[in-house]
Amino acid sequence: MRDTRPISWVKAARKDFERFPEKVQGQGLAALTVAAEGGKTDNAKALHGLGSGVFEIVLDDRAGTFRVVYAVQLGDDLWVVHAFQKKSKKGRKTPQPEIDLIRDRLKRLKEMLR
Repeated sequence: MRDTRPISWVKAARKDFERFPEKVQGQGLAALTVAAEGGKTDNAKALHGLGSGVFEIVLDDRAGTFRVVYAVQLGDDLWVVHAFQKKSKKGRKTPQPEIDLIRDRLKRLKEMLR
């Protein structure tokens, strides 16, 4: 039996995730489950510049590209800190306003978990 960590959500991230198309939500939850079991799917990559243990899942759909950002080194849970639809057409890079929001949520979450 696998040792699966609980998946916890920043409230705003959960709300945004629930607006994703149903198919995209299913793919996102499957990737989060793999992460909670200690693995990493092909569509997940480390999100550099935010500290170790922060990853981004990229979900492509006809409706667009969606991203789910999670942290594995905050307490005992896997924390989903942000979910958004990428609208920028300027390459694959995560837009700076999204990075700033993720950084802020990680900081507040770390303070809350102390």
